[in-house]
Amino acid sequence: MATDQIEATTRDNYRWVALTNTTAAVFMSALDGSIVIISLPAIFRGIDLDPLAPANIAYLLWMIMGYRLVQSVLVVTLGRIGDMYGRVRVYNFGFSVFTVASILLSFDPFSGAAAAQWLIGWRLLQAVGGSMLTANSAAILTDAFPPDRRGFALGFNQVAALAGQFIGLVAGGLLAAWDWRAVFWVNVPVGVFGTVWAYRRLRDNGQRHRGHIDWWGNITFAIGLSAVLVAITSGIQPHGGHTTGWHSPFVLTTLAAGILLLIAFVVIETRVAEPMIRPSLFRIRAFTAGNMATLSAALAQGGLQFMLIIWLQGIWLPLHGYDYAETPLWAGIFMLPLTAGFLVAGPAAGALSDRFGARGIASIGMLAFALSFVGLLLLPIDFPYWAFALLIGLNGIGSGMFAAPNTSAIMGSVPPEERGVVSGMRATFQNSGTALSIGVFFSLMIVGLAYTLPYALTTGLQNQGVPNAVADQVAALPPVSTLFAAVLGVNPLEHLLAPSGVLTHLPADNVATITGGQFFPHLISDPFHHGLIVVFGVSIALAALAGVASLARGRASRS
Repeated sequence: MATDQIEATTRDNYRWVALTNTTAAVFMSALDGSIVIISLPAIFRGIDLDPLAPANIAYLLWMIMGYRLVQSVLVVTLGRIGDMYGRVRVYNFGFSVFTVASILLSFDPFSGAAAAQWLIGWRLLQAVGGSMLTANSAAILTDAFPPDRRGFALGFNQVAALAGQFIGLVAGGLLAAWDWRAVFWVNVPVGVFGTVWAYRRLRDNGQRHRGHIDWWGNITFAIGLSAVLVAITSGIQPHGGHTTGWHSPFVLTTLAAGILLLIAFVVIETRVAEPMIRPSLFRIRAFTAGNMATLSAALAQGGLQFMLIIWLQGIWLPLHGYDYAETPLWAGIFMLPLTAGFLVAGPAAGALSDRFGARGIASIGMLAFALSFVGLLLLPIDFPYWAFALLIGLNGIGSGMFAAPNTSAIMGSVPPEERGVVSGMRATFQNSGTALSIGVFFSLMIVGLAYTLPYALTTGLQNQGVPNAVADQVAALPPVSTLFAAVLGVNPLEHLLAPSGVLTHLPADNVATITGGQFFPHLISDPFHHGLIVVFGVSIALAALAGVASLARGRASRS
């Protein structure tokens, strides 16, 4: 009896070790993602990257998408390696890699495009470490906790991840105002402590499963998804006299090649002995529905945070008199209702799903999520903050109600020996959806701007006395450059009008208006809102699809 009690106490203690360490890991990874997004204006201003060079927008997107792309490609294979050689072993090494990459990111010796390439390169290495953590953290928790407590553990883990995202928004605003390099330093103490702690206290307690790596599947998936994202980032740049590059043979060829490679990947997965994405698992209804819901939800919300930050930093805050240098901090503060909504709903939803199953709770969460997008779509560009806060709070509640129950149902639907690779497959759907969402949302925004921005720029400048010919020349600025300038908090009009000498002939009041902090955000606000309507409309459809997929998991979907 005493021995049984000791063993029970030991198991219980280990569960909390596993929960706290993996929570620190996902918190660190999530913090890094959001702290980079909110700090990109300060980072790119710090490395002197020209926002008016259309090709430079690719660096902005790849700083965000590159991390997700690497995770999409590697996380399943690293989950497989965890199944084969030990989940904790792979997880611990990932902690080390992530921490080292965080240190190297802060030591950028270059400026301009070379500096951006340095950052992207080490960011990709950081993503390798993050993939090792992501691929194995949920499986470590699933091994450590019994089914009736697994939803709580995974829910707590995911709440920490979202808390990290939004603490990162505020921390990024504070640190970016001091030194852009500091946004990478913040991970180092957590990384060092977490690495030492993981090596000392975590242990492998799952079953080992010998197998082989699906090299051809990995290669076709990696190149195919990369090609699609390269095509998207090239398509939003001007080409051959057009404001966008979707007519470019390179874009069309790359996009077609990427799609064909992804089709080849699907075919390969049905023919190899141990595929990267196991088709046999899709015979499990709860597994299939849960992952389809994950992908749809990621597509719906992956680019949301980025769009909301542009809306706040580039337009709403400047229109309300906030200095551009302060906008990262205030954007993070004003998005805190999203965090609060998730923090309230996430743990409760995880616990409820342990008792009642994931189906109803996750589906209601996606309904709330979709309704929040409807409300955001109806908001004016210069919204009352209370309405914005309520809607993003509802968005957070919907996300919280969906995330933990859905993850718990997926992990609980498969045999224990498959949990490492299933954790990786779930993360692949999540990261692929997020990466594609950022690229697609940005492209949709550019399309929306392209139709309405030239007229807005022309008429706005003409109303300030700028000659028609000069106004038309400025209005020919590619929409991608306009959006990039808004992201970085730069008013490009003084730079664009300087060669014509027109500013020296205008009244002083007109010059002050044109070069002031509110004129450019006001000019682009209506075109930007037109793009937001397109983006949020697509998000509503995808959130509804995620809700339908969640309902399709069946009633017997308890983890």
